[in-house]
Amino acid sequence: MSGPHGVFAAADLGATSGRVMLGRVGSGRLGLTELHRFPNTPVPLPDGLRWDVLGLFGGILEGLRAAARSGGVDSVGVDSWAVDYGLLDADGALLGSPYHYRDRRTEGVAEAVRDRLGAAELYRVTGLQHLPFNTVFQLASAAGTAQLGAARTLLMIPDLMVHWLTGTVGAEETNASTTGLFDTRSGAWSEELAARLGLDPGLLPALRSPGDPAGGLLPRVAEFTGLPAGTPVTAVASHDTASAVVAVPATAPGAAYVSCGTWSLAGLELDAPVLTEESRAAGFTNERGIDGTVRYLRNIMGLWLLEECRRTWTARGVPAGLDGLLADAARAEPFASVVDPDAPEFLAPGDMPERIRAHCRRTGQPVPGSPGAVVRCVLESLALAHRRTLRRAGELAGREVRRIHLVGGGARNELLCRMTADAAGLPVVAGPVEATALGNVLVQARAAGLVGDLASMRALVARTQPLRHYVPQNDPAARAAWDAAAARVEPSPRNP
Repeated sequence: MSGPHGVFAAADLGATSGRVMLGRVGSGRLGLTELHRFPNTPVPLPDGLRWDVLGLFGGILEGLRAAARSGGVDSVGVDSWAVDYGLLDADGALLGSPYHYRDRRTEGVAEAVRDRLGAAELYRVTGLQHLPFNTVFQLASAAGTAQLGAARTLLMIPDLMVHWLTGTVGAEETNASTTGLFDTRSGAWSEELAARLGLDPGLLPALRSPGDPAGGLLPRVAEFTGLPAGTPVTAVASHDTASAVVAVPATAPGAAYVSCGTWSLAGLELDAPVLTEESRAAGFTNERGIDGTVRYLRNIMGLWLLEECRRTWTARGVPAGLDGLLADAARAEPFASVVDPDAPEFLAPGDMPERIRAHCRRTGQPVPGSPGAVVRCVLESLALAHRRTLRRAGELAGREVRRIHLVGGGARNELLCRMTADAAGLPVVAGPVEATALGNVLVQARAAGLVGDLASMRALVARTQPLRHYVPQNDPAARAAWDAAAARVEPSPRNP
């Protein structure tokens, strides 16, 4: 690669797997190579569902060893899912394995906190969608425990990984904004809210912005990985959706996005939060993005439903290859039954095909029999949720949505992309698939002076990454069928 260029390691932790990617940026080029992939398997302990964070950190170290063998890196960045956290004691040691957001210990807690503090007041400060697993509700469920009593520092999952790499302590703001303890207007921790919840504001570390230096690799980490001690670690947009939105190749006004994987995060990028009562009642969240932007979006259960179906079928010896299921779904009867992906019964792990069938029975719809029919139901339901969410986001924010950028693993799913275009009646640009890792790398590259502003980053993505375009059916009968299906779905309330 001629001209100035850089090499960056992106550790990207997802809900089912993690990986370390090597990004090369410079001279109008942007490329990724996967160095190491490792499973992320939750552990059901007697006291609840926990993350194996030691296994995740070990996977990152193995990935950095591969980076060293490839010739080294200019810096390292870490992103992950949101809301979950680790607690450190006064010596900086981790107090137990972090809980998984799908653990049941928060059942009923969110409602109690909301009733005590007031739903409208919480939204006015934090701007967050009411989700039972938000960090603030997890902490409320831990009130009075020895673990929380011994805690001196709270670190979100990517901040915990950075701490183990560098020894430094900090809270990257895009992930901090998902906790329910962050003031969305001021861009700072709400110490007042923490105190009202009975939490020590001293638990919350100093904030970092994407692109800030986060320290250098510790000697012990350097010895294990083969990278030089002091190799820079850069704070990236550490909430994986925030990194994915950095790499949305939107080069014209009117763009909406769907970051589609285990969850579908569907929304708009804004300059300021939308904190109206209408927005709260509609279940929209205002999370921090890069450069002070706001990710105005709604969480949709996403391809979790499909992956849980596949896991159940595989355990029973039923063929569950994705290509075969999608082919069967394409042939299945359209709109036989649709569900609300956000119905509470779909949140926890379990027999997803039977839960979907039970939902259809309860709502008086035909019960899907074959795996192909179940998958068709899931994908049409997700497409309708994408349509419903983006239309409402545009209304509440006063924005016209002209196209949808669908990024992440769901961009590989041609059937879902086509259904989303048809349901919304808008063109869909699918890709990049590796949006999160690309966003992680681009923030590191900008910190190194290799790329410019956010528009420049997105233009580089649009020029260098494979994208697919889906045009909606311009057919009155098809539009009427989607409209009729949409009328059959009653979204689950999120913010009573």
